[in-house]
Amino acid sequence: MNRFLTVLVLVSCLVFVATAPSVAADRPNLLLIITDQQHAGMMSCTGNRWLKTPAMDELARTGVRFERAYAANPVCVPSRFSMFSGFYPSSIGMRHNGSKVTEVVERMPERAMGWLLRRAGYQTVYGGKVHLPGPMADITRCGFDRLTPDQRDGLADACVEFLGRQHDKPFLLVASFINPHDICYMAIRAHNAESGLGRAAPPPLFEAMKFPDGVSVEDFYARHCPPLPENFEPTVGEPDAIGGLLDLRAFRRYVRDNWTEQDWRLHRWAYCRLTERVDAQIGRVLKALGENGLEKDTVVVFTSDHGDMDAAHRIEHKTTFYEEATRVPLIIRYPGRAKAGQVDREHLVSSGIDLIPTLCDYAGVAPPEDLEGRSLRPLAEGREAGPWRESLLVENEIGFMVHTGRYKYRRYDTGENREMLNDLQVDPGEMKNFAGDPAYEKILEEHRRYMDSHLGVRRP
Repeated sequence: MNRFLTVLVLVSCLVFVATAPSVAADRPNLLLIITDQQHAGMMSCTGNRWLKTPAMDELARTGVRFERAYAANPVCVPSRFSMFSGFYPSSIGMRHNGSKVTEVVERMPERAMGWLLRRAGYQTVYGGKVHLPGPMADITRCGFDRLTPDQRDGLADACVEFLGRQHDKPFLLVASFINPHDICYMAIRAHNAESGLGRAAPPPLFEAMKFPDGVSVEDFYARHCPPLPENFEPTVGEPDAIGGLLDLRAFRRYVRDNWTEQDWRLHRWAYCRLTERVDAQIGRVLKALGENGLEKDTVVVFTSDHGDMDAAHRIEHKTTFYEEATRVPLIIRYPGRAKAGQVDREHLVSSGIDLIPTLCDYAGVAPPEDLEGRSLRPLAEGREAGPWRESLLVENEIGFMVHTGRYKYRRYDTGENREMLNDLQVDPGEMKNFAGDPAYEKILEEHRRYMDSHLGVRRP
């Protein structure tokens, strides 16, 4: 039994109290901004010329952007569980949004992010999308006051109002926005607009799909709409489990087999517009932070729960281990402390397991000892962080992945072709599976050992 489960079984009644000094004037406020389904390349500061994200770009200009940040599991509930608990989802048997809530989950709220900071003297406030499992879905049980359930403009309004108040203690404010998640409904409606999900498609999606005023169809696709990605076609040697995943959600199989190139390009256009929409909402929050004199005393952490395939390999939505689904934006800004304008391209970091240790580090709080994550504060401030991880684990409902920087190794639960090895240096688009290439035999074996080591930590 892994260490986390052992602790919960043996001392389930124990409340983990953060060991921290009393509230001090020099402890910074913490602002955690989360978007939903935004892959790492969906910011203009990354060189993406098909959208403009001035708020995110400003965070990158004044903070540190982590180029190799990955979700613990590239789908909503498991990823968010990892963010707010500090544990991998598989440590409680969670692999996907519909995983059964176990007794272990019932005991998680008492040690969630909100309580860790609240017990240390922080005011902890949460606004927007929650989407956590079981009792954690009630964010107040996780140690937060509920600011607003609104996930769109109303969330921005509530954050602006909160930042305008007088604060007699440092705060942790979580602003969890829904977009660009609305892009999900485009494929669902294409498959069956009359389904329950299809009928629920939100208005911003239809606005995002509109052509610019006065632009013809021909001109739209010639000059305005993003082109297909270079890795548009399926991977050579694609593992069987990926096809099985598409078959599990009929709309995903439908669009891979039936969408035209123009359909895929329109999907990319709408994804850009939805990302710009949430960027504007984030911009309002950051403006309020500055106007209320809080900017220099506030650590801002910006990330997303997972990405979107964005037409790569003829796939949309999330879940897969491809870069578009797993790699997410992650920026830390702390004026005068974080290295402004720096891009960390070296360290493998997790938007899940590393989030709580990072926030606790800034707050002067000792995180629970059984967390596997690392604080990113030393990296953000250009200080020595000690030996960093050689490999990073990512999970999903059909398998596990180990990332070592240049290489990615995946092991799937089902199918005859269960392994995949990628060499991002020679094949950044992940167009070929190198698992069967004799030239990569030693690398494959090494990554099998990395995988066994990771899974041994979490499995009996």
